[in-house]
Amino acid sequence: MNEINVVPYIDVMLVLLVIFMVTAPMIQTGNVDLPSVGKSSQPPVAPLEVIIKADSSLAIRDRAKGSAEQVVARADLAARIREAQAANPQQAVLIAGDKSVRYEAVLAVMDELQRQQVTKIGLLVQPVAATQVK
Repeated sequence: MNEINVVPYIDVMLVLLVIFMVTAPMIQTGNVDLPSVGKSSQPPVAPLEVIIKADSSLAIRDRAKGSAEQVVARADLAARIREAQAANPQQAVLIAGDKSVRYEAVLAVMDELQRQQVTKIGLLVQPVAATQVK
């Protein structure tokens, strides 16, 4: 009867195991030096809201300072927004027009802000409920 002698194979495997166990701690792992970015840790700033009510009166709401509205005249609007943006010039401005306000009034406010070099202007909308979509 012929049999395979596995003892030499076991000896070779044990020698390889010892070699790997000895050399594994000597292998140096690679270090990755990541670049650092200053703005990545700053949370986004809450936007300023310009509210145009149904009677065409204006108000400003700063979400970062609370949800209180401050009534403002149309002539003082750009100055108040620039004053609020003094700390962070990249703070967005959202215009929230009442549903019954004419589109022309919303565009007039947006145009006035753009003429006063206010950047990042957007429109605030309310999403439609899924049951109303046809």
